[in-house]
Amino acid sequence: MADASLLTTANLLLRGGSCVLLLMLAGLLARDHGRVIAGRLGAAFALGVAAFAICTARGVDGRLGVWAAPIMALTAGNNMVFWLFARSLFDDGFRPRPWHLGLWLTLAALGLAQGQLLARGDVAFRLADAAMALSGLAFATLAVVQTLASWRADLVERRRRLRLFIVGACAGYIVFNTLANGLGAAAAAPHLVALLQALSLAAIAGVVAWSLLSVGGGASLFPEPAGAAAEPASPVAAAEAPLTPEDLALVADLQRAMAVERLYRQENLTIGQLAARQGLPEYRLRRLINQGLGHRNFNSFLNGYRIAEARAALADRGQDAVPILTIALDAGFASLGPFNRAFKAETGLTPSAWRRQSGGPAGDSEQPSDPAAESFIPGSAGRISNSA
Repeated sequence: MADASLLTTANLLLRGGSCVLLLMLAGLLARDHGRVIAGRLGAAFALGVAAFAICTARGVDGRLGVWAAPIMALTAGNNMVFWLFARSLFDDGFRPRPWHLGLWLTLAALGLAQGQLLARGDVAFRLADAAMALSGLAFATLAVVQTLASWRADLVERRRRLRLFIVGACAGYIVFNTLANGLGAAAAAPHLVALLQALSLAAIAGVVAWSLLSVGGGASLFPEPAGAAAEPASPVAAAEAPLTPEDLALVADLQRAMAVERLYRQENLTIGQLAARQGLPEYRLRRLINQGLGHRNFNSFLNGYRIAEARAALADRGQDAVPILTIALDAGFASLGPFNRAFKAETGLTPSAWRRQSGGPAGDSEQPSDPAAESFIPGSAGRISNSA
């Protein structure tokens, strides 16, 4: 009995400390980075984890009063918030869609029904519990897969390390809770499982809070909000460690390789391939592109050159007859869809609208006239070379 009492006391102390850190973290993210999607989602996720720490503490049932419904809703939808947070951390251009809100509301309603309306042990309760467990595993898996898929394209070294910790630790925590409940461990050893949950929460909250509370800690983790400054700061001036003269020479050599040799035209070019071409370690090339040229993502670095070439080609009256798909493939894009999205994100216009605005044929379209054209691979980029 004494052991159980000791475990319960330690559990409550750890959960209380975690909640304080998480609420502080949510406030700091909202205050300092609330103008960017990742900052807002990070604050929402911290609130959701704090809600989970409260409502899963033993002995709390029935004592939350009017706070029970919002706390349960935050807890039920937080696995999805974690997935969105992970996506926004690795993609500065990510924007939530209306269906994301609809899915979150569905999960929140399911959690409320499970906690407030359904009797524990009923078939409906067990089905709702299974659905919530499966959704947790699904969102954790999605977050990990997307993190690993885009991790190498991230050029901010400090952000890469912290993001991997956040995503890995939080995904592991979700999986641990899901398996503990699903395999019956939580029922067989409730005090021990609750303490392990509390320890995990405290460790995650402590590391993340320390990273963001350190001087300038969150500055490199999130992009600058649009329109934050009239003039962009110098990439070198903003660097954590100034580039050396040798580094600056390597940056100039990289720019020559991209502008003169047009390496960006290579389809599916990776940072590892470019680093090997330049004779540099991959970590050093990331630092040069990030601190020397101001890019936070390798794909945005490549797309800057590709879109510039495509813009010039679309504005060239001598290439009015060249299909937009051909221009996209010649510039290095693998297909039309990614080109259209990248072009509009960069210019605010679709490729055909850009061509019309530049005086091109009004009837041009982003869609290839021939369905078979999607697989067309040009044999030469000479059309664009003469005008870009």
